[in-house]
Amino acid sequence: MTIPSRKAALAAVLLASVAFPAAAEPVFNRIASFPVAANLPADKDKLSASSAEIITATDDGNTLIYSDSPLGAIGFIDITDAKAPKAGGAVMMDGEPTSVTSSAGKALVAVNTSESKAKPSGRLAIVDVATKKIENTCDLGGQPDSIALNKDKTLGAIAIENERDEDVNDGKIPQMPAGDLVVFQVKNGTVDCGTIKHVALTGLTGVAPEDPEPEFVAFNGLNEIALTLQENNEIVIIDANTAAVKTHFSAGSVDLSGIDTKRDGALKFSGEAKGVLREPDAVKWLDDNRLVVANEGDYEGGSRGFTIFDKTGKLLYESGASFERAVAHIGHYPESRSGSKGVEPEGLEAAKFGDDRYFFLLAERASVVGVYKDTGADPELVQLLPSGISPEGAIAIPARNLLATANELDLGKDGGARSHVMIYERSEGEKAYPQIVSAEKDGNPIGFAALSGLAAVPGKPGMLYAVSDSVLGSQPTIYTIDASQKPAVITDALVVKRDGAPAQKLDIEGIAVAADGSFWLASEGYSERLVPHALYNVNAKGDIKAEIALPKELVASEIRYGFEGVTIIGTGDDATLWMAVQREWSDDEKGFVKLVSYNPKKKEWGAVRYPLDKTESGWVGLSEISAQGDSVYIIERDNLVGDAARLKKLYKVAISDLKPAKLGGALPVVKKTEAHDFLGELKSATNGYVLDKLEGFTFDASGKPYAVTDNDGVSDSSGETLFFPVELSATN
Repeated sequence: MTIPSRKAALAAVLLASVAFPAAAEPVFNRIASFPVAANLPADKDKLSASSAEIITATDDGNTLIYSDSPLGAIGFIDITDAKAPKAGGAVMMDGEPTSVTSSAGKALVAVNTSESKAKPSGRLAIVDVATKKIENTCDLGGQPDSIALNKDKTLGAIAIENERDEDVNDGKIPQMPAGDLVVFQVKNGTVDCGTIKHVALTGLTGVAPEDPEPEFVAFNGLNEIALTLQENNEIVIIDANTAAVKTHFSAGSVDLSGIDTKRDGALKFSGEAKGVLREPDAVKWLDDNRLVVANEGDYEGGSRGFTIFDKTGKLLYESGASFERAVAHIGHYPESRSGSKGVEPEGLEAAKFGDDRYFFLLAERASVVGVYKDTGADPELVQLLPSGISPEGAIAIPARNLLATANELDLGKDGGARSHVMIYERSEGEKAYPQIVSAEKDGNPIGFAALSGLAAVPGKPGMLYAVSDSVLGSQPTIYTIDASQKPAVITDALVVKRDGAPAQKLDIEGIAVAADGSFWLASEGYSERLVPHALYNVNAKGDIKAEIALPKELVASEIRYGFEGVTIIGTGDDATLWMAVQREWSDDEKGFVKLVSYNPKKKEWGAVRYPLDKTESGWVGLSEISAQGDSVYIIERDNLVGDAARLKKLYKVAISDLKPAKLGGALPVVKKTEAHDFLGELKSATNGYVLDKLEGFTFDASGKPYAVTDNDGVSDSSGETLFFPVELSATN
């Protein structure tokens, strides 16, 4: 057994991020993103919940098929041109599809038809892909979960989970009736229901032997099935030819170190956990002897990583915390999952591309895919790919050098991203993601999330400062970024402190550097949570030296959406802070927001009015302000995501036009000029959907502009952070 060191994890993720020359090893990059809501039937509301969960492909690799539990359907995507996927429609299943596979022009769908968890039922449906018609169904005698076919697609297996009810007895097992495994014969994609055999699984485990809770199935080339019993922390090997159990073994436990163990608004990878049950979800064979499991844990365990066993149960490799720590280095660690399942590895795929064998580990809560090269010994992490929100299933299509992931979370009704299928291609070139990573500090990853405002490090071209917002409420941080590297590297983190302890009640959205080297931070208030709208002056050690509350003329009309950026104009006694207010406050005319000024020396406040663009839906607001030359540059954006996004622009206002009037009276309106449209970059940067929160923009000491997106701490977000130089035209 090998457990990677912490430094090895860092080296792996940084190495995985470096661009390779054209003749080097091929890499995976996302080439398309498909919103599964595009497959909603015409009679469904466009905001109806839809979700891509388990995904497969037809034999020719030209059509993707996914299960859609909330819609009660399977969906089809035409990927004849993989870079331009097309909606292929949906087939309603009169039940809840839980898994799908494909053979010979047919889709084999496991469908849950249970009246309740206490009365489980289900069927296997055979759907003709060309006609989109259900040709036959077979009763399964219980609630199905995972389905799989053997290599030559003559045998199939379905895990009949009969899942526990988490509202009964606090979700403790046993809960009857017991699940089992169904094995059946397949010919030309069709199933003779009379060939179905049930494999009893009771009496095998030490947790709840009468309630096995089967989860995930996979075949090797010898027609042996690996089956996980997640809640029972057990793996069973079954001979599919005879429908008999060959052996079974416990998945065991692992001791973890270097992990974040507390959900406390901070990212600290120095904790440990002992004896954590692995409780595997997905399982895949790496060859006829070795199998890999994703240790999600959905009961009492979840060791946050993956493990490789041979089929006798011998432990060959344990990832420990290495995967999770690598994820932390790219800003995808979900702090909200600390103390439980962390990044929550759940899905797996394994395939051979050319001469290289890979397996792909899907982290549900971190929304990333770990690409591992299977060396036959210790696997090698070669990439971390951005996925949609909550990747659930994946399918590799080696003949076309493609990989697709199904990402289940649909936030359409909340105005967020829809469920997506992401498509990746293996080819020569540079790795497009991540665009920013963190180094280690004191032996642990520098945890980062929700990067907001940006500012230049004075006198050091290519060096920037960034701040985190309220996502890390117990760890407000000023980050130092080396943007001269590719990807950019967060080299240091300075925690903002009050009386020697990390400052509370901050929502830092903007940063500027004063002439004396101190920082000015703009904090967006939220009065309902006792977070004040304020400015903070912080010294080079991170200590708050002054807190500037807003004057009563402003506070009287406050709303939640306050300062979203701060910059400095002028020098000496004339140095004045300018802050962008995100949205209209109660005293603002609709379509206008304030740019607020404050002179620290004179303690004088003022403001001008800034005219907002209009959109047909959502709201429009400001996200950043940065002075450069004779202008201030302002990010103006809508709050829309994906195909709905319309406005992600950079405007400039002449500094000579910033003539603040006293608060409480009539304010002059400034004139704005468009300097850049970010939509193209946000669409093409990594070929995902357009992210809503373009939050930071600045110029470095040499005048080179950079922008960054806020990943919301991976909460209801894909977790992606885009950090990139901006090409402004010569006139801007």
